Amino acid sequence: MTKKTDFDLSAAHKYFSADCFNKTWDYIDKPTRKTSEEDAMLRLSLASLWHWTQREDCSPTNLSVGYWQVARVFALLRQADNARHYGDLCLEVSQKEGVEPFYLGYAYEALARAEHVAGNEDKKEDFLVQAHQAATAISDAEEKKMLLKDLATLR
Repeated sequence: MTKKTDFDLSAAHKYFSADCFNKTWDYIDKPTRKTSEEDAMLRLSLASLWHWTQREDCSPTNLSVGYWQVARVFALLRQADNARHYGDLCLEVSQKEGVEPFYLGYAYEALARAEHVAGNEDKKEDFLVQAHQAATAISDAEEKKMLLKDLATLR
């Protein structure tokens, strides 16, 4: 049985999907993190993704971004299998109709990072090639520059 809440559940999902996403970035941007901060970063990224999945306005693009962020967190935590799993989910939704090439490029970037963490340099290179191919279809110069800059960190 679903219990009636005393607050606007839709507004709560909207708030926490964005708030947890932004707080995750605060940890991602730190050059070093304590174990407790790594744990918080992971919990926040998963919470953000979950809240997104509860929103009526959740689109494949939103899921692409959420899966990508979780994949990045797992790569930072050196958990290749988990990074690969969320990278695969990111790729799947990024290939849906209406999702811009920018997000597809980042799906391949996530998978390249996962393979880098796993020590699979050949697979990493394959994903980098696919990411660069996706970048050629990005019309927004700033988005293309951002993706290419992130891809360069994997070389």
